[in-house]
Amino acid sequence: MTLPVGNWTYPTPTRFGAGRIRELPAACADLGIARPLIVTDPGLAALPMLATAREILETAGLPVSLFSELKPNPVGANVDAAVEKYRTDGCDGVIAFGGGSALDVGKTVALMVGQTRPLWDFEDVGDNFLRADPAGIAPIVAVPTTAGTGSEMGRAAVVINEAEQRKVIVFHPLMLPGRVIMDPELTVGLPAKITAWTGMDALAHCLEAWCAPGFHPLADGIALEGMRLVRESLPRAYADGSDLEARGNMLAAAGMGATAFQKGLGAIHALSHPVGAHYDTHHGLTNAVFMPYVLAFNRSAIEPRIAAAARYLDLPQAGFDGFMNWVLELRETFDIPHTLAGLGVDDAKLDRIALEAEHDPSAGGNPIPVKAAELRRIFLAAMEGRLDV
Repeated sequence: MTLPVGNWTYPTPTRFGAGRIRELPAACADLGIARPLIVTDPGLAALPMLATAREILETAGLPVSLFSELKPNPVGANVDAAVEKYRTDGCDGVIAFGGGSALDVGKTVALMVGQTRPLWDFEDVGDNFLRADPAGIAPIVAVPTTAGTGSEMGRAAVVINEAEQRKVIVFHPLMLPGRVIMDPELTVGLPAKITAWTGMDALAHCLEAWCAPGFHPLADGIALEGMRLVRESLPRAYADGSDLEARGNMLAAAGMGATAFQKGLGAIHALSHPVGAHYDTHHGLTNAVFMPYVLAFNRSAIEPRIAAAARYLDLPQAGFDGFMNWVLELRETFDIPHTLAGLGVDDAKLDRIALEAEHDPSAGGNPIPVKAAELRRIFLAAMEGRLDV
């Protein structure tokens, strides 16, 4: 079998294909990076793949600094510590290497190394991004090792403001990495459950982008094909982690999801963000739990679009019900809990979560307008396992 290889320039220059991590020095050279800071997570920092990446860089004459002290749901203090490391070591660019957490922290570090204002001043509200000095934003190479968030293709990052106990979306157009390396060999060692959880995150991005209101046929086409790749490849990658074709398809689907959701997201993400902030749940897993309940809530507004998606995905059962059943079967295949209680979430902070979800930027893309009352209703349905939302 010949595995696909590609060089893409949309939405950012990307090297796709097995073994292309060897081109990391060239990606750095493209951006003028001579002394990179690798931002990764503690688990990856101890793995051979990270050691190999460092060796590739150092053999090419690029001295490497490393920062790996970040949480699965990263916090502002993680960014601050990495910025200090960057400045102390005299770095001139960032290699964001890992899953969504490492990619988000790496991109945020690149934003912050040349700023004088605090991180939270760049929350994705209005035109806050204009507060940043663009000349102070460092170049970024992104190397995803999971197929989920698609953060390598995005201009934003999610970081927890610990003082306020909420996830903040930080945004600047120049946070889009200048070079991306998508090497499916780097995802082969992912445990099956992480493969499933991150893959469901990619599906959530494509699904919510497809359903978001507004005219954006470019995003619609990408979202639809992203969902098809998930249908075709996520069960395969879950069942056989060494299936490089499936791994590559999922990397592509993850990047497609992040590209498509420029159109918008919705209540799945609006609810997942505060739940993750308060209960430290895995983001993709939380999205997977909320997914059928938000689908059910939005049914009256999205039924024709979901029926069209079911046709394109060639699902065995047509229409909205066929799509819903596919989602439920995926969750069962991946042993994903049917309720929030299965994640250790209770309703003690229900009112606060509903209010925070209302103010999350994702809420504005929901097909049916949602305020705290509607989001509270979805949350309770997800607690109780009721699809009659």
